[in-house]
Amino acid sequence: MLVLARKINESIMIGDDVEVIVIDIKGDQVKLGIKAPKQVSVHRKEVYEEIQRENIAATKTELDPNVLKNISEYLDRDKNKK
Repeated sequence: MLVLARKINESIMIGDDVEVIVIDIKGDQVKLGIKAPKQVSVHRKEVYEEIQRENIAATKTELDPNVLKNISEYLDRDKNKK
C-alpha cells in the first residue's frame, strides 16, 4: 500500500485519467473529489461491495426463459404504442 500525505487542494493521479483531490479536512473526516472519465465507475467501497454481492446473487437466480420472453414481448408492445 502506498501512503501519501496531502493538504487541502492537493491531489494525486491514478494512471493518466483519474485525479483524487483533497477538498476539505474536518476532524477525522476527509472530503475527496474524484475526476475520472465517465466510463470509470467510482463508488464508496461499501457500495461497491454491495453491487458485487447483488451481481453474484443475480447470477445464481434461476429464471424461467419464458418469463423473460414474456417481459420482452410486453415491452415491445408498449414501445410500439408510443
